Amino acid sequence: TLLILPPNMLSTISRRLSLPVGLTTKRFATGPAAGGSISDDLLEKLGGLSTQALVDGLWVMGWPCAQITGARALAPGMKTVGRAVTLRFVPARPDIAQQKPPGMESPEYEAFELCGPNSVLVMSSVGPWESVGGDIKFLRLQQLGLGGLVTDGSVRDTDEIINYGFPTFSHSTTAKQGPAAMQPWECNGVIECGGVVVRPGDAIVGDQDGVVVVPAAKAEMVYDIAHGREVIEDIVKEELTANPGPPGKFYPFMSGKIKPESPLGQLLATKGITPENSNQFEGKANW
Repeated sequence: TLLILPPNMLSTISRRLSLPVGLTTKRFATGPAAGGSISDDLLEKLGGLSTQALVDGLWVMGWPCAQITGARALAPGMKTVGRAVTLRFVPARPDIAQQKPPGMESPEYEAFELCGPNSVLVMSSVGPWESVGGDIKFLRLQQLGLGGLVTDGSVRDTDEIINYGFPTFSHSTTAKQGPAAMQPWECNGVIECGGVVVRPGDAIVGDQDGVVVVPAAKAEMVYDIAHGREVIEDIVKEELTANPGPPGKFYPFMSGKIKPESPLGQLLATKGITPENSNQFEGKANW
């Protein structure tokens, strides 16, 4: 089948692909990189929740594991929330090193310039002990006011990165150079980081327990479930503090499965939380 395109469209395609006019090439189909958008207000609310509550919220929705394996805070007290800007590394190979756009055109610097205070740069390494960067490169991220950095690899120049002030979560630290093992290859595509798929624009939330990826398309529902769980957990803890005893009377519980007649259901009723106003009860799950 011959596909005939208008001349103006051919010219545009040729410019973008650096091909002579009249010469086109077939590309494999891919889905969209981003899966939705998250407002600043929702991003702030997600950042107010613990990573545990977010994991629990995604779990009851039947979502795959959302915690990035091995990504831990570089220093105590670090917490981050932001929209994902993604960067994928590939194993080093001579032709990869030669054909990767050089200098300022490199995919890693392209990713850097997309970052700001509401961004978390997620860097997919080829191995947990390989360096994704350090002092000189990451100075630019500090200048841009980066909201956070997450990688399933390692970082170097640890003291300098901590001094830069942006929250950093990595598998570990290393003195090794990265270019000998891998090269940055793609900015803002769909990546796998620590066993979790990350799409550009997903919400990334990190605290002392780890880093969780909240899919942009499901962020509002995840917040609703997770926030509801945290409210209930606070009530349970308050009750057990006032009346010490085994937590099994009230806990654990599953969102969308609480029975109104159960001890937990009765306790929540005294606080004004009922099946009429909460999706945490049996038969009220809306996900």
